[in-house]
Amino acid sequence: MNQHSATEEEAVMEFQKQVTDVWKDINEECLYPTPVPMPLLTRILNLARVMDVAYKDGDGYTNADIVLKDFVASLLVDPVPM
Repeated sequence: MNQHSATEEEAVMEFQKQVTDVWKDINEECLYPTPVPMPLLTRILNLARVMDVAYKDGDGYTNADIVLKDFVASLLVDPVPM
């Protein structure tokens, strides 16, 4: 912010734009054949997804009881509707 004389809002908007661009890159790269085995890429992609969920709207790791509690409950506790 100091280097580019930007406001906090402008910095957050730029970071959100960068995250969106990176997700586009990740999705595009997963479509093409690669020498890396797909099971390994799947694990890396799943880690990126978890990080996105945990940190998209604040620090979900530190405030897990607020942010992640519902996600974990819906994943492990709540039945999947048929």
